[in-house]
Amino acid sequence: MTPPRVAVLTGAGISTGSGIPDFRGPAGVWTLTPERAALLDIDAYMSSAKIRRDGWAEWRDHPAWSAQPSAAHVALARLVTHGAADCVMTQNFDGLHQAAGLAADQVVELHGTLRTTSCVACGLQLSTASVIERLGAEPDPACRACGGVLKPDIVYFGEQLPEAALGRAIREAQECDVFVAIGTTLSVYPVAGLAGMAVRAGADLIIVNAEPTDYDADAARVIREPIESSVPALVEVLLAH
Repeated sequence: MTPPRVAVLTGAGISTGSGIPDFRGPAGVWTLTPERAALLDIDAYMSSAKIRRDGWAEWRDHPAWSAQPSAAHVALARLVTHGAADCVMTQNFDGLHQAAGLAADQVVELHGTLRTTSCVACGLQLSTASVIERLGAEPDPACRACGGVLKPDIVYFGEQLPEAALGRAIREAQECDVFVAIGTTLSVYPVAGLAGMAVRAGADLIIVNAEPTDYDADAARVIREPIESSVPALVEVLLAH
């Protein structure tokens, strides 16, 4: 019997166990402090030096710099390395799937990455860590090549998702036998639409999330148990097929 082809989508909920707060959960960053959502709005970022200064201060102190992969990240890396899935698609920008052992081409970062920063004017790319080193003297750092605005390579509200990443994710959703959504509310489009796309193509949908999602009614299975324990257990089941 041919083993099922698995597609995996992860959201912020998979990284809360690593100490990175989510955005929309009951204790999420935007739930508790909704005004902070403006820090990820591209129009606000481009038009306000204060928003940029505040945003850079948040990136400097973000827990992603010291976070370690959870048991769930490690389990998903095993799923890929054993060939049951080609990659992990993620809405996260924390790099924890790579830290768990996946190669760069085995992680589809749909909302970008915190690890690099680019100039919005000339496109120069550099490490975010090198920009953060400048914040003491330059709280709103500018591109040293052209003077343009620097922005982490994270998809802000109002920006398009990376075309190549979205295209690969669509193929994964359309060609899989099982689509697993972990730690995501499935409410942010176009990424949320991947779940429905997979179901329409005939895949079984498995949702692992503490809170209800927009796609629970379409799921073959909904798992509410903690991600750190339920995902490793689920991976064992998927690998056993």
